[in-house]
Amino acid sequence: MSYTALYRKFRPECFEDVKGQDPIVTTLKNQINLQRIGHAYLFCGTRGTGKTTIAKIFAKAVNCENPKDGSPCGECAVCRSIAKGNSMNVVEIDAASNNGVDSIREIVEEVSYSPVEGKYKVYIVDEVHMLSLAAFNALLKTLEEPPSYVIFILATTEIHKIPITILSRCQRYDFKRISIDTIADRMRELTDVEGVSVEEAALRYVAKVADGSMRDALSLLDQCIAFHYGKELTYDMVLDVLGAVDTEVFSRMLRCIIKDDIIGAIQMLEQIIMQGRELGQFVTDFTWYLRNLMLLKSSSGENAREVLGIGTEHQKRLEEEAEMLELPVIFRYITIFSELSERLRYASGKRILIEMTLIKLCRPQMQADVDSLHDRVRKVEEKMENGIPVTMVQGGGEVMQEAVAEKKPVPAAIPDDVRQIVKEWPRIVGMTDMLTKSILGKAKLSLGAENQLLICFGDKIQANQMKLPEKLQEIDLLLENYSGKRVPFEIREFNQAQSFDRQFADLSSVICIDIEEE
Repeated sequence: MSYTALYRKFRPECFEDVKGQDPIVTTLKNQINLQRIGHAYLFCGTRGTGKTTIAKIFAKAVNCENPKDGSPCGECAVCRSIAKGNSMNVVEIDAASNNGVDSIREIVEEVSYSPVEGKYKVYIVDEVHMLSLAAFNALLKTLEEPPSYVIFILATTEIHKIPITILSRCQRYDFKRISIDTIADRMRELTDVEGVSVEEAALRYVAKVADGSMRDALSLLDQCIAFHYGKELTYDMVLDVLGAVDTEVFSRMLRCIIKDDIIGAIQMLEQIIMQGRELGQFVTDFTWYLRNLMLLKSSSGENAREVLGIGTEHQKRLEEEAEMLELPVIFRYITIFSELSERLRYASGKRILIEMTLIKLCRPQMQADVDSLHDRVRKVEEKMENGIPVTMVQGGGEVMQEAVAEKKPVPAAIPDDVRQIVKEWPRIVGMTDMLTKSILGKAKLSLGAENQLLICFGDKIQANQMKLPEKLQEIDLLLENYSGKRVPFEIREFNQAQSFDRQFADLSSVICIDIEEE
């Protein structure tokens, strides 16, 4: 006897076997029990969620000679006939290949004949959105007022393509994606029946890849079992069959990006390619990994594992990485990889595109958009916290160390206006936008010639950012609005390798900065 695929072999034969669509099952069973059966139903939802399966069970239930709590008995002559596909009362039509008006006219003519056996004639039209406009129009009148013994069940994955005139004549049921837990539990039942040993982690990964589709999950499981037939199906085996990558690899890749380690990231990509992994799947799974990181960063740690459905070790790695990145940076990574996933569909050089993306993430200074600026600021802050080594420059064939600016003496008298600005600096900075605030908040204040306020930065990128004409104008207006006077100032850069007070007069050391809230 030929082999039967798992999704066909274990297709539910009664409502009790259907998983993940409890509200719809309950409603249909109640209609059958109360004899409140409609004449037209519209089942919509993503693939593999049970639309056609429930339609067939419903067709058996309404014709069953001995229904049990709204479900078909599966033993009477009518149930057996429908299950074998021999019943004249249940007609299945694939609208993808029979989408013309002539096919619908045949149905309209057939509905005038009463059922040979049972109570109802049931027409199941799959992918109904593929019907032409003329076919929909031919169906309208019959769909609105069919004979009492006719039931139409229309199934579609693209509800937005159904004309409103059809929608208004049907009871609509939205099939939701099936959860990972439900799919994994169902696969565990089937593998126990089949006598196949499978790791729980392997089942959950297959369930995740299925993306809410029970049929896809069973097809993938069937493929994995066949590849490693006779062995216990492990998590690593599933990754190998599906061309996927372990989450630990994603963690190492992300840490290379965070550390600006381009060589390390490219080498890891090389390892993934040499292992025969599918690059499109790698990008999709890495985007999902970043999504988990985003949710963990956005929510409390107590409920994160339950929301994400991840293991303790995986969550620990994510928590460490969440401390390394800010949300805007994570958003930028997700955006870049989402766009990359779309571009890879039509690209011939997938590897080159991914390598370009990795370099872009490691070198945000190459990008001029605002999202990249958040990443650049993060890297600057890390350098400031860890200390920047003294810059070495080439000159006259010899390596010379940059001269350290001499410490500026504190002037004998500090003008009252400057004194007040230094004292209230945190409050003044707090009046700016988030990006400007993050940069000015790191500034050191000093006094230059002719009582000029010096706003000093230990990083060239920050200093150059504040030297932009629009930023100079913004700071000028900020100081003027606060003091009511024109305050001369200048943006300066100091050597981070040396302490600030060795190069400039640190006004914060001689003026008590008032940070009390009003």
